[in-house]
This record gives sequence, structure tokens and C-alpha cells, in this order.
Amino acid sequence: MSEFGKINSISGTSTADLLKQKSKTEATGGAAFAEQLKSALNEVNEIQEKSEVAIGEMATGQVKDLHQAALAINKAETSMKLMLEIRNKALNAYKELGRTQL
Repeated sequence: MSEFGKINSISGTSTADLLKQKSKTEATGGAAFAEQLKSALNEVNEIQEKSEVAIGEMATGQVKDLHQAALAINKAETSMKLMLEIRNKALNAYKELGRTQL
């Protein structure tokens, strides 16, 4: 198809169809974002739980591999810091949108 044919096929779409597509995309996009956020939070929670188990094993002297326990603790700390930074960025973006004048 020539370049002009592509342009004609795009311009043939009605405004109502474009608005329907936009609303469907926004609905699925929001749901996809919520699912991604939920899975990321669940992953951070699992990492934190593994870290707590490793700390408990270290405290009771039942640790099998000290290196793996230290890695689990550091991974939990890093994932928590990342989650907090993402939260802070999201809150700052939300506040900035609230200050935007229309």
C-alpha cells in the first residue's frame, strides 16, 4: 500500500470510533497498570518475607548459608527503597497534576 493509501485509511475512521478506541485503551491500560502495580507489591512483599525468615534464622543460629541470608536481606532492603522511590515519584506527579491549571 502506498503512503497515501495509509493516510486515506486513517482519515476514514470516524471520531466516534476513535473515542471508543480511546476509552477501551484507557480502561485496559488502567487495569494493566493496576495489575502491574499489584504484582510488583506482591513481589516486594515476598522478598521482605524471605528476608524476615533469613533474619530469624540468623538470630536463632539456624542459618545454613550466611552469604545467602545476607543477600536476601540486601535484596529486601533494595527492593523496599525502590518501591518507596517509585511511590514518591508517583505522589509528586499526582501533586503536580493537581497544581496544573486548565
